Amino acid sequence: MVTAFVLIDAAPSRVSDLAEEVAAVEGVAESYSVAGQADIVAVVRVKRLEELADVVTGRLHRLEGVEDTKTLVAFQSYSRKDLEAMWELGTDPRP
Repeated sequence: MVTAFVLIDAAPSRVSDLAEEVAAVEGVAESYSVAGQADIVAVVRVKRLEELADVVTGRLHRLEGVEDTKTLVAFQSYSRKDLEAMWELGTDPRP
């Protein structure tokens, strides 16, 4: 599974509608309107890296109002649950 975060620069008048359209794109798991360097962040989850290129260049870039994108590919996932389990390894649960 490939997970990527796509930072989307959008036309100001399209941000709200575009965030909803981005969320509806096949391969996009979640879409957020954000403050900062980008207007929208899309979380993309696909099976293969080749599919990521299709989602970003073939689908997202075709949406009206998308001005630019930057794609960050995730190497490793860390969650609070995973980190807590990692720190518990090798500990004796008995008092």
